Amino acid sequence: MDNDGITAFIARIDRQRMSDNLFYLAKDPLPFRKVNYTVPGHEKSTLHEADDFITAQLESCGYEVEAEPVEVQALGRDISKPLSSQYSSPEAEDPWYTAYNLYAKKTGTTHPDEIIVVVSHKDSQSWVDSPGACDNAVGTVGNMEMARLLADCETNRSIWFLYCNEEHGPWTSVTAAEGAKERGDNIIAVLNIDSVGGKSDEMVAAGRLTNVTLYTTPEGKALAELQSEIIESYDIPLEQKIVERPGPGDDDGSFVKAGFPAAIMNLGSHPYAHRHYHAETDVPEGVDIENAALAIQASLAAILTVDREGL
Repeated sequence: MDNDGITAFIARIDRQRMSDNLFYLAKDPLPFRKVNYTVPGHEKSTLHEADDFITAQLESCGYEVEAEPVEVQALGRDISKPLSSQYSSPEAEDPWYTAYNLYAKKTGTTHPDEIIVVVSHKDSQSWVDSPGACDNAVGTVGNMEMARLLADCETNRSIWFLYCNEEHGPWTSVTAAEGAKERGDNIIAVLNIDSVGGKSDEMVAAGRLTNVTLYTTPEGKALAELQSEIIESYDIPLEQKIVERPGPGDDDGSFVKAGFPAAIMNLGSHPYAHRHYHAETDVPEGVDIENAALAIQASLAAILTVDREGL
């Protein structure tokens, strides 16, 4: 796919579909997505109901979805801490639950052994009843939208869309990354989509459309610089900046620690400035869907460029 083809392709991101899926996962019929809460009268936890919805959407595009079980606990709550960091380690006697990593995989045609991983955590906070719309239902629906568009697109390299869990313990992206290492998977790039469009009230009021790309390693820096070049070359109207992490973090960090250094995270601001972070007020009405859609266009263009040229 040439540059003109990529321009036309990323323009197909469907904002209304993203919004509809966002409201489904973070308002109605699911108030949030955690393994330790079941809607009265329902048989499954809200996290497992979210898994069913995501799986059905991906299967409707032709994917065979793989579910990888991981044992997790809900995190505790320490109200003596600031709201954004009130989570605490679970107690030893707290119950364990089975959560799932969901995979939708495309096999490449010319370099099938080279894998691009697109990861988003699909769960909301296990210690508070937060819809988790910006963190990270919006990244989840963006990941689903990219998977939908790429379902019938022939790619040179394999692309794995991974939906994991980061608001329970342990992070299930660790299981995914360590499993890839044990199998000897050749993961050439990891893009973590988390809280895209998340920014301060002042930035929202000013109409600013933002994206921040975080990296940890030299290989991650090269991928982050490519992401910035793509935003500029495709005239995606985002204020873009690159930030080096002091060490591996979030779900991209799970892959860095497992030996896959070309990993980045795309999010809306850094330091993260969304006022409703980890709060019960993180509702879908507060998500800047236009900002999120532009960030997903940028991520999709990066995926297509790495697929075309390698890294």
